[in-house]
Amino acid sequence: MLAFLLFVLVVGGLIALAVGRRPGRSVAAADTADLEAEARRWYDRLGGQVLALTGTDEPSRQALADAAERYTAAGSQLGSATTPGQWRLVTDTALEGLHFVRAARTAMGMDPGPDLPSSTDRARAGELTGERTVDVGGRAVTGSPDPSARNAHYYPGGSVAGRPVAAGWYSEPWWKPMLLGGAGAVGGVLLADALFSGFGGGFGGGFGGVPDGGWGDPGLGGGFDGAFDGFGGGLDGDLW
Repeated sequence: MLAFLLFVLVVGGLIALAVGRRPGRSVAAADTADLEAEARRWYDRLGGQVLALTGTDEPSRQALADAAERYTAAGSQLGSATTPGQWRLVTDTALEGLHFVRAARTAMGMDPGPDLPSSTDRARAGELTGERTVDVGGRAVTGSPDPSARNAHYYPGGSVAGRPVAAGWYSEPWWKPMLLGGAGAVGGVLLADALFSGFGGGFGGGFGGVPDGGWGDPGLGGGFDGAFDGFGGGLDGDLW
């Protein structure tokens, strides 16, 4: 009887060991661990920049305030992240904050630091290539590739309410109501539509054949390969 029990325990232990060593399970765990490490790395780098820098003018102060907001948001996401998708979200939020940091450093005449990974939406949206002004119901909205007292609100490029918004400096953060949702989003969407119409439909959004109106580079260079293309590993270069 004792010999039989020992046999059962040994067999059970071998089965448990085999299950624990299944390749799929170990690979998935390793991938999740890598995504967590990457998310924490970008989050820590953003925090270091936010704490180290102080804006010297309105554009840099505003950009750093936006970077600090992304740092807070990434920290909140970090506190509850457990899945690969959630870790990728932390990475994306932290990287967006670092784009604001680069903008602030540029506004202050500092080295912006090395290039950052770009999401598909940012690649599609492109960047502003010249200053433009649109009158929307008597309200002048301007955008420029360079910061100024007039254009002090930076956007790192991306998709807002399904519309590509080019990276650049704007006279007002007209995209924020759409990001926040609610009643204010309606006004933001209407303004976005007016801006699209006023500039021939182009924010550099990569819609083949649509003129960019000076708002950006079409940016179609492989930008449809995945929202986190380049985030999944190999981002080992030092940032500042």
